[in-house]
Amino acid sequence: MNDSWWKKSAENIPHIITELPGPNSTALSKKGSRFIKGLSSQVKLFPVCFEKGHGITLTDIDGNTYLDFSSGIYVTSFGHCHPKISGTVAHWANTLMNCHDFITPIKEALVEKMADVLPGNLNAVQFYSDGTSAVEAGLRAARAISGKQEFISCYRDFHGKSMGAVSCARMARADVLSYGPSRNAGFYMVPRPDMYRPLFKKSDGTIDTEAYIDFYEEFIKEGTVNNIAAFVLEPAQGWAGSIFPPDDFFPKLKKLCEKHGILLFADEILTGLGRTGKLLCMGHWNTIPDIVTLGKSLGNGFPVTAMIVREEYADILEDISVSSSYGGNPMACAAALASIQVIEEENILENVRTIGALLMRRMKKMQQAHPIIGDVKGKGLLLGIELVKDKASKEPFDEAGKLVYQKAFSKGLAWIPAGHILRMSPPLIIDEKYASLGMDLIEEAISEVEKEFGY
Repeated sequence: MNDSWWKKSAENIPHIITELPGPNSTALSKKGSRFIKGLSSQVKLFPVCFEKGHGITLTDIDGNTYLDFSSGIYVTSFGHCHPKISGTVAHWANTLMNCHDFITPIKEALVEKMADVLPGNLNAVQFYSDGTSAVEAGLRAARAISGKQEFISCYRDFHGKSMGAVSCARMARADVLSYGPSRNAGFYMVPRPDMYRPLFKKSDGTIDTEAYIDFYEEFIKEGTVNNIAAFVLEPAQGWAGSIFPPDDFFPKLKKLCEKHGILLFADEILTGLGRTGKLLCMGHWNTIPDIVTLGKSLGNGFPVTAMIVREEYADILEDISVSSSYGGNPMACAAALASIQVIEEENILENVRTIGALLMRRMKKMQQAHPIIGDVKGKGLLLGIELVKDKASKEPFDEAGKLVYQKAFSKGLAWIPAGHILRMSPPLIIDEKYASLGMDLIEEAISEVEKEFGY
């Protein structure tokens, strides 16, 4: 693990020198929000303005330095401004920035590396500059491959913000009126297993995965016209709060898809490239999808995403015009190739598993000690803490979630809110010292919030 490049900048963090958000952040946020609309909940809850980042740190325009526990919302997984990744992007920014979809030496090197590291025969690739575009391309590819038109996805999944991708997700949310007047025709939603809040249970109260599969079987027969192109899912739900299914879910779902001639589309924009301790999150269940999308970590902050299908479907992509103006430009390919090389050269996956296990042990101790922690969940460095008003009723505690987020941020922890579920996704390079420090700040904030609410 090469940590020499970021360790010095992490000394003495958090380093807070003003009231938070600082005066300059407050002024600039107010000024910018006159014109910039639709800001995320995390910005609205804590309107800080960042100026620079290095390794596991972020520094705002007032000079306050924070421990980053969000990786720029799952993006800068290998640390802000990793020298290998940033250096190669800078090289191509001064050499060749764009040449549409012509094959370049750096693009060819990237696809060779991807074919080498991805499982099975996932090797037919096209590149994009954002996750939504990759998902939309995957939906079109699924229709072209299968000759079918319908899609099934799951409650509380998130796949992007254009109409096809939005139709695969919850459209009405607490913080927005709606993503649209209706779901696109042929898009259906079904419940997915949540081990803390199971819809289907066995007689002993534990989750019944088989009952979910049986429901899907019935739904295909009765709720669709049996013209399903693909089952589209996040392997683990990010926006919903780091929710993982039981280990037998995806193998059983894959069998159901094969039975009905349905493609399995794994949207790994958030989970892919090591976040959960495997290169693909689907690797935890030894399940190879037919279509997969990658993003976020792929460029470590540079906008590059990918849609990949199995080799036997490669020729179909030739027929549906999947290229884009910015996808696969030399800078993007350089960032993606360097990111994969960093995973290999710095033993990233081993570090993720080690630190993830350490944090899970810590969270389980916190669960026992704190009355408002109902559940802890996650794999690797995709983690969540679910806050409840009462452990018996499991009633979500949204007010506490917002307060814990704000209090921890004010202590110098930059991270991600998700209502009553606290989300943690620190950089994959983080070590035990700073991972523990981040959890210290979170536990301090939880304790303070419990006192405020009279626990």
